[in-house]
Amino acid sequence: MATAVAEVRNQDRRSDRLPAGPPALLMGILNATPDSFSDGGRHLDPGAAVAAGLAMAAAGAAWLDVGGESTRPGAAAVDAAEEIRRVVPVVAGLRRAGVAAGISIDTSKAAVAAAALDAGAELVNDVSAGDDPAMLPLIAARGAACCLMHRQGLPPTMQARPDYRDVVDEVGSHLAARLAAALAAGVPAHRVLLDPGIGFGKTVAHNLALLRALPALATRLGRPLLVGVSRKSLLAALADASCPADRRDGPSHILHALLASRCAMLRVHDVAGAAAALRLAAAVAP
Repeated sequence: MATAVAEVRNQDRRSDRLPAGPPALLMGILNATPDSFSDGGRHLDPGAAVAAGLAMAAAGAAWLDVGGESTRPGAAAVDAAEEIRRVVPVVAGLRRAGVAAGISIDTSKAAVAAAALDAGAELVNDVSAGDDPAMLPLIAARGAACCLMHRQGLPPTMQARPDYRDVVDEVGSHLAARLAAALAAGVPAHRVLLDPGIGFGKTVAHNLALLRALPALATRLGRPLLVGVSRKSLLAALADASCPADRRDGPSHILHALLASRCAMLRVHDVAGAAAALRLAAAVAP
């Protein structure tokens, strides 16, 4: 892994070139898991995952988010050793292949993040926003970037009874506190993205309130926002309750086109479709 680390350190690091704001870049979702909600099992083989990642980059993904543990509602936890076994060959394979996109590791475990950074990842996408006390110091020490997300509860039960007095204010306060924790740990502000956590312990009404408030949240926090709506149950609730997750790309891309001017990065499953949606939206913008 030392060669991969040296190659990343010798590059013009993407961790220093995160988007400052809209229009949104695309982050392709690359799940090396058997149980993710729409694509579980498709990329368990490292070779298949690397090929899929290269295709995403060619289609327009600025970043690839490699994950080895599902965070869907009801998902079971995965231990660090298994998570490392799933993700490190994918990260290393993408790096060896010379992928043009930046590589993100989607994990809440510092041990997994360290192994992925060793293999060539440059960003840690942590849905827990640094619950592991070793995570933020690790990110700072490695010169990595990070995305810190809001969630209420844990995946097994987070959608049971989401409850907020004022969801926009509470999510904003939480993200401000986690940003402050990252800065205190030594992570430079320009290496931090924030994510309001659409679908992570939120009702449809909560999610819609947050999506409407994205510009205000970005202004309040002073940092660019990453947003993930791709294939989520929000879309089925609003567009077609019978539509399974892997058939929600049409509704997903409608939202992607609407949100591209309201956030800095969109985390998507279908990169080619999302890129087309963003091009169309830009073409008709006043």
